[in-house]
Amino acid sequence: MVSFLRLRKPNYVEPAIKYSSVGFESFDDQSPTSTAPRLENLGLETSNKKKNQTKRRQAKEHNGRCLDSCCWITGYLCTTWWLLLFLYHCLPFTVVHEVPELMPGARLKREGLTALHPVVLVPGIVTGGLELWEGKPCADGLFRKRLWGGGFTQIIKRPLCWVEHLSLHNETGLDPPGIRVRPVPGLFGADYSAPGYFVWDELIKNLAKIGYEGKNLHMAAYDWRLSFQNTEIRDHSLSRLKSKIELMYRANGYKKVVVVPHSMGVTYFLHFLKWVEMPPPMGGGGGPDWCAKHVKAIMNVSPAFLGVPKAVSNILSVEGKDDAYIRAMPPGVLDSGILGLQALEHIMRVSRTWDSLVSLVPKGGETIWGNMDWSPEEEHVCDFSKKRYSRLSRSDNNVNNSDVKIGFRMKDPINYGRIISFGKAASILHSSQLPTVDSKEFLPTNVSQDFNFSCGEAWTEYDEMSRESIRKTAADKAYTAKTLFDLLHFVAPKMMKRAEAHFSHGIADNLDDPKYNHYKYWSNPLETKLPDAPDMEIYCSYGVGIPTERSYVYKLSPSSSKHIPYQIDSSIDGEDGSCLKGGVYFADGDESVPVLSAGFMCAKGWRGSTRFNPSGIATYTREYRNKPPASLLERGGIKNGAHVDNVRNVALIEDILRIAAGATGEDIGGDKIYSDILRMSERVSLQL
Repeated sequence: MVSFLRLRKPNYVEPAIKYSSVGFESFDDQSPTSTAPRLENLGLETSNKKKNQTKRRQAKEHNGRCLDSCCWITGYLCTTWWLLLFLYHCLPFTVVHEVPELMPGARLKREGLTALHPVVLVPGIVTGGLELWEGKPCADGLFRKRLWGGGFTQIIKRPLCWVEHLSLHNETGLDPPGIRVRPVPGLFGADYSAPGYFVWDELIKNLAKIGYEGKNLHMAAYDWRLSFQNTEIRDHSLSRLKSKIELMYRANGYKKVVVVPHSMGVTYFLHFLKWVEMPPPMGGGGGPDWCAKHVKAIMNVSPAFLGVPKAVSNILSVEGKDDAYIRAMPPGVLDSGILGLQALEHIMRVSRTWDSLVSLVPKGGETIWGNMDWSPEEEHVCDFSKKRYSRLSRSDNNVNNSDVKIGFRMKDPINYGRIISFGKAASILHSSQLPTVDSKEFLPTNVSQDFNFSCGEAWTEYDEMSRESIRKTAADKAYTAKTLFDLLHFVAPKMMKRAEAHFSHGIADNLDDPKYNHYKYWSNPLETKLPDAPDMEIYCSYGVGIPTERSYVYKLSPSSSKHIPYQIDSSIDGEDGSCLKGGVYFADGDESVPVLSAGFMCAKGWRGSTRFNPSGIATYTREYRNKPPASLLERGGIKNGAHVDNVRNVALIEDILRIAAGATGEDIGGDKIYSDILRMSERVSLQL
């Protein structure tokens, strides 16, 4: 009642008062002739005042609704997450956990396998934890707390502060002033990326079953945001890895080390192989025989040797197939800022400071990925429900027979070589019917404008670009692995200028050219040689049988989306069984990395003695056919081939354990191939 009375307005109006130079007087005392115009002015002022009050009230209500919406969404997400965790722990043990007797480690231990060679794990992009060592005032209380890989608490509590501290410097690619975020060391740094979301945990548990522990098992933590050479410049991560491998080699009876890198960690370790041989100050000074002395095998898991098309869509619009569906949902909450989130803009702001993202852009140009009218995946069967794999080894003589897979050919051509197409027509018409890409269209087009952003509003490089130039780059054009670099330089000039000093994406004509001694080439398998280590083995181990993003159909965003003008056209679908769904063309892979990128180097590029593998290191292609889990609550599944879940695949774990225990590639059966990687590789015309 008290609140109600306090809000009640009295039913009278106080006399209006006019101030003068000598005091004040009531308007009621004025003469009739002078009162009328003043009353009219008073009415106008009152009206304007009411309008301003109404606007302020509406703004308050809008901000309140934004805050309420954010709180409700956060509450729903947290409630759903904790409910799933509750069910996970309440369900019977056998429903959500692997029975110990079925674990590969326990079974192999009964067979007599024991730890022999030390094992080093190398995490990939985003799977390693990052913790705060120095920050801005908004990060008070977070010293040595995880900003990445420890849950979502800090994202929910202080999202803008979180974005600021995970961003790197736009010019140097290193720490911004006053901020130090460092990788979490040890096995704990990458066993889980979030509560209940495993990464390396299952493999570590199985290794422990046959005798592995801290003295012979190591996680090579590094800051996955940085360019590979910058991890050495800032943190000496490469030097630490070299010293750790040497120590494990000596401490374990001079047994060579088995290295297990995952995803981008594969190219990070490839960079290390060249760095460790090179003389200081650019290299580690180990000499040309260091790898032959210290490394038994490199078991590359879900490798992204030749990059992923998904990296291009992330740079263009921070999208993948799932994000595109959400972004297209009315009323476009991820774009318009209705909820005050501007999620995509903030993600773009932080991710474009991560040089490592550029390391994942497709390598090898049109030779590897195809041109406007050709690609290695021609005749790919897209309907995975009608696709039947058969086991294939390299020794089979019927590689080119149709027995390898049974399906049907699509009527419409699939031009996978067009990684980015603006409009469906640009993705299917013959190249002669499309406008050519003119490099002059990508000249700097910065415009002088005053951008009045509100507090917390995100800014992207697109805000400095002419909308006319943006429209020209998207006018019925298609971009291949060669021409898309012009597009990337246009949309992300600062990022590409910075990252080009650290990464290269071409094919070497002459690997003996001294220029390839520079570190920018060391993570590209097509521009560097493998070490002189003929007794070493290299494995390409990855999942197959999952639709994987290969190319995209884009469109211009609605005018309301001023910060990110491009978006995947999720309304575009092909016919039943088509490779085109929701604006994305799919090919075979592990959901993130196409088979072409994961398997080509082992299937052809390094096979035998080639210019990329002069010492003839033995290579093995080990594919794991995807079988999704039976329950939604059973993440991963013991036969899952997905990019991260693959690390729990029992067949993959068994392979790793056997190699670590002393087996060779021939001992575990040599190649195990289910996909079309051999046929794709034959279609690639590469000088070997």
